[in-house]
Amino acid sequence: EKRIAGAALDVFDPEPIPRDHPLLSMENIVIVPHIASASIQTRRRMAEISVQNLVAGLRGERLPFCANPQVYAS
Repeated sequence: EKRIAGAALDVFDPEPIPRDHPLLSMENIVIVPHIASASIQTRRRMAEISVQNLVAGLRGERLPFCANPQVYAS
């Protein structure tokens, strides 16, 4: 119905998107590989965050970058 002017998508289930998927034939959709985090700066920061979580976990401390902080409420 053309309610959405356009969309850029980079995550699919399953990965990679099947070649015959209907989204691939739509004119208002841009399909790109899931590489948004591939810059050197971003990957460096991801490594730093991982190390900070690892060190905190080994010390028995709360993870500073916890993906599901609700685990600390129980």
